Amino acid sequence: MISLSLLLVWGAATAQESHKDSTDVFFKHLELKEIVVTGLAGDAKLKEMTTPVSVIRPSALMVRSGGNIISAIAGEPGIAEVTTGGGISKPVIRGMAYNRVVVVSDGIRQEGQQWGDEHGIELDGAAVHSVEILKGPASLMYGSDALAGTIIFHPGPVRAPGEVGGSLSSEYQTNNGLVTYSLAADGNLRGWIWGGRFSDKYVRAYRNALNGRVSNSGFRERAASALLGRNASWGYSRLRFSYYHFTPGMIEGEGENYGYTPDLPFQQVRHYKAVWDNTVHLGPGNLKLILGWQQNRRQEFEESASEPGLDFRLNTFNYDLRWQGTLGPGWKTAFGLAGMGQKSDNLGDEYLIPAYGLFDAGLFATASRSLGKWTLSGGLRVDLRWLHSDALPGRFEDFRRLFPGVSASLGAVRPLGEHFSFRANLARGFRAPNLAELGSNGEHEGTFRYEVGNKDLKPEYSLQGDLGLDFTSRYVSVQASLFASRIDNYIFAAKNGELYEDELPVYAFRSGRAHLGGGEIGIDVHPVHQLHLSSAFSCVFAREAGGDYLPLIPSPRLFSEVKWEITHDGELFNNAFVSFNLDWNMRQDRFYAAGGTETATPAYLLLGASAGTDVVIAGKTRFSLYLIGTNLGDAVYAPHLSRLKYAGIYNMGRNVTFKLVLPF
Repeated sequence: MISLSLLLVWGAATAQESHKDSTDVFFKHLELKEIVVTGLAGDAKLKEMTTPVSVIRPSALMVRSGGNIISAIAGEPGIAEVTTGGGISKPVIRGMAYNRVVVVSDGIRQEGQQWGDEHGIELDGAAVHSVEILKGPASLMYGSDALAGTIIFHPGPVRAPGEVGGSLSSEYQTNNGLVTYSLAADGNLRGWIWGGRFSDKYVRAYRNALNGRVSNSGFRERAASALLGRNASWGYSRLRFSYYHFTPGMIEGEGENYGYTPDLPFQQVRHYKAVWDNTVHLGPGNLKLILGWQQNRRQEFEESASEPGLDFRLNTFNYDLRWQGTLGPGWKTAFGLAGMGQKSDNLGDEYLIPAYGLFDAGLFATASRSLGKWTLSGGLRVDLRWLHSDALPGRFEDFRRLFPGVSASLGAVRPLGEHFSFRANLARGFRAPNLAELGSNGEHEGTFRYEVGNKDLKPEYSLQGDLGLDFTSRYVSVQASLFASRIDNYIFAAKNGELYEDELPVYAFRSGRAHLGGGEIGIDVHPVHQLHLSSAFSCVFAREAGGDYLPLIPSPRLFSEVKWEITHDGELFNNAFVSFNLDWNMRQDRFYAAGGTETATPAYLLLGASAGTDVVIAGKTRFSLYLIGTNLGDAVYAPHLSRLKYAGIYNMGRNVTFKLVLPF
């Protein structure tokens, strides 16, 4: 497929200009060029961004299949996931995960338990309208933890004045019996905006051709959210509330529980969130204030279904005060103060990390300006994070740490002729170690290991360079991105050769200098009306300075797709399409072998297909139907970042998803 796409690139680039009369022929990259995304100094056009940004629109999200929202976006170039079965996924950007990726939802950073292997992201996928993925250090905007980048989940847009409506969506999957529905309604009347959503999901044990059904891999997910706000000439004020409840089984490779209700051991994860988002028009810009409160509570039930062993509660307060607008001719600027406070409690009789208190604050200033054909952007941020770990006699020490950090960025974008554009960026990022890395001392249930922290760890500092070259014409789009990063004090856990109670391997946190590099290249060819041929390749190389390869680095990956758009503006069927794809994950033999921490992962090829259409009656879309097939060859595989790989448990086999959306 990649060779076919390259051939078509050459052919289309040299085609006769007589085709220009076909005004209907536009392809995705041209449309994306005008999309507004989250920039350093406020909203910016995608073509002005100095670092790579992926935008996943609602139409693209609708034809993704996965047990959670992270699985649905993990197919993007440079994006992967650390998985535990079908329900738990952690995002990975260019080989970095956990507290090196910031997830933003409802305008604030999502704070749950990013540090843990067996914890997912506490978000209702049905409430996500579109997604931005910023690749590269984003510490300027979000402070500590954004070394790898940021994933921003956007809610649906506010309706136009006088409009009221809603939708009912439902989904079924054949492999794991997933049944889900989501009901939403919203409106905008006389300047008052409101909305609400309720979602429910039931999933039983999934199966593959080798393991059969994987015991206790079912889960339950329930979520609700509400919006109330006011739009006025002075700006807007909006309150958002959300509740998320996730009950996954903990997969241990034994037992015979194949139903919808998880058996012991299982988890209960609840996440509550309230966000007050305000914008006031002030002078040549806007004054923005966002305040947020979150509570994340994770309980593990091992011996009893009513009494948790581990019971960890985390309260987080987020704040962000900034002004963004124009100062002087051509200058877009933003400056402000942002940070968070946290307090955790251990409420059970089992512990992994100590209870702690945290507060951080960051002062920042950013700017961008167009100078001739160049668009320049950059900024500076100073962060301080205070952290206090509570003592537990015989288990945890009382210690206090102060982590200062300075982040900076400077980048440029320039068109080169009619079809090419060039971008470059140099950024310094900052990440303070988390409590699991500093103070853990306990059995990490569901990860098959005992973890020991290191309270003397220093903050991570990254220096990363990004280069990009885009080619855009009527029939062809090519995007190429390269990056190289050096991270001082890179922290990771590795086996230290000991066994806890002669059973569990002991993992200790350590640090050193790391070097990462790689990139992505994507090709989209539109040789004739309605036909798209696309391929995307991504890879990451990472190792310690003068030492071993780093752990948890995804395999090189090639994804290719052929899509035929059957109808547009049809009288009965509208936006109908059919597509076929190949997902080739290459062998990963660059792994962290010390102490047997990791092993090589063989290559595997996944076949997929999808189709969909809107059904139009009396000039209105009455409902939409989608059919999505994944792993149609029923391949037996375990990705390099699957945590169940080391228990001999493989990923889901052949699966077909049916989706129905009813707008009203």
